[in-house]
Amino acid sequence: MTDIAENALRVIQSHPDGVLQSELWKELEIDSRKCSRVVKALLDDEKIDRVEYRKEGQRTYLLKAKKTAVNPALLIAGGALLPCICCEEECEVLACPLLLDWMYQLAIEGYQKQ
Repeated sequence: MTDIAENALRVIQSHPDGVLQSELWKELEIDSRKCSRVVKALLDDEKIDRVEYRKEGQRTYLLKAKKTAVNPALLIAGGALLPCICCEEECEVLACPLLLDWMYQLAIEGYQKQ
């Protein structure tokens, strides 16, 4: 993926409700033609969805980033599931003993694989 495509994807991802293609090219400071090619590449890579949209009588497209599935293996360390998944405590992430223990197990597993 090109730098412009990566930047475009980041901009689209930063707008959870979507961003209009007519605004995307302005935000990226590229011309509309180049933006169309970037959007096509992102569509072909299945990174975004595009829906026809009318704004002030003009046809444009609303672009939304596709959500990617999380690899479940990333939620397990030391045979234990990430404690935050079912936690109901309100805590500070940097001071949570359950999370720190889980992260320590993750680090040990990563070190052992090397």
